[in-house]
Amino acid sequence: MLEFEMENNNFASIKVIGVGGAGTNAVNRMIDSGLQGVDFIAVNTDKQALSLSKAPTKVQIGDKLTKGLGAGANPEVGKHAAEESREEISNIVKGADLVFVTCGMGGGTGTGAAPVIAELARDMGILTIGVVSKPFLFEGRQRMKNAESGIERLKANVDTLVVVPNDRLLSVVTKGTSVTEAFRIADDTLRQGIQGISDLIAVPNLINLDFADVRTVMEARGLAHMGIGVGKGENRMVDAARQAISSPMLETSIDGARAVLINITGGPDTSIIDINEAAQMITQAADPEANIIFGAGIDETLEDEVHITVIATGFETNPFASSAPKAEPEKEKTVEPVASEPVSTPRRERMVELDDAEETPVSPIFERRAARTPRPSREEMERRAQPAPRRPRVYQDGANDDNRTRRGFTPDTPSFLKRNNNK
Repeated sequence: MLEFEMENNNFASIKVIGVGGAGTNAVNRMIDSGLQGVDFIAVNTDKQALSLSKAPTKVQIGDKLTKGLGAGANPEVGKHAAEESREEISNIVKGADLVFVTCGMGGGTGTGAAPVIAELARDMGILTIGVVSKPFLFEGRQRMKNAESGIERLKANVDTLVVVPNDRLLSVVTKGTSVTEAFRIADDTLRQGIQGISDLIAVPNLINLDFADVRTVMEARGLAHMGIGVGKGENRMVDAARQAISSPMLETSIDGARAVLINITGGPDTSIIDINEAAQMITQAADPEANIIFGAGIDETLEDEVHITVIATGFETNPFASSAPKAEPEKEKTVEPVASEPVSTPRRERMVELDDAEETPVSPIFERRAARTPRPSREEMERRAQPAPRRPRVYQDGANDDNRTRRGFTPDTPSFLKRNNNK
């Protein structure tokens, strides 16, 4: 009988990095929820806030720049703080197969540092996913402007990005919901997205999905829709599928997605008919040519409950660049055209030999010029530079004073000489 030992190093290494105040709070709630199979890391410029984190690994960045007092809601400070601590950040992401970077956009540390952290992870060839929130509109235009700018920078440094607008909370909470509870709901949306992916990789299923499947759907795919639906009772499959494909907390839906990963987990009595019905509802909303990756499993503890996870990508015509390690750019060969040399600089004419003219075509920009006259010698140049001797002006016969020439006068002879000679 064969025996297999399950070692932790056989599983994909997943790291969740919470950046800034909102990112650290989100990590704390994930830890409180019992999320397993991932390594939690908190990154902040604020030393005091970082000390309250429940993450096993804490990294204070930009100590020289901020003195541990935070970024002051300035994204540039957050960016420079992360750049100051590039070595420490590289050390914490090293060895990961998948890195989640989560933060609240609009402030200083998260907005500025998250793109730098994502860039460092992606340059190592790590699959990098951003899961971020946008501020409420009532937080002001400047904060929203900072958030949108930070999201654009993060897009350039992640494989896939999930954006959760906090304003969507207003449509899913009641009037009496407290601020603390509202942010808990927002953080829970981030948690669900991260947990949905980590569970796909770490939890064995009947129809199993692994890290390679996740990479296929999420590598260089751009904006993503990650939804988790939960259903109970007779219509649990349809209800869960509907929630998963159109989450009220996300800006995206599955419509038009060209890559979709579906995972359905139900109780022992889950029927194949119900699974087929839910899968059809999801795939019909995606692009007809979408790449569908399907997984399914049984959880004895769910009883009449079902959980459906949907990850949809490929919405954009210009997806993000691949996360493969960056190769050294090949140096282009530069060719000096004849016209690039200064006209005033003496040089040897570059011409194509007549015998080779047919084999070596020449661009019309550099047409053959007429041969130059040989340059004169130095003595000849000096001789030409000397003024020519002036010749005496001689008046012809019939002029007003034809005797002046005979007397040796010229038009240049001074008047007093002429007068003295006439006496």
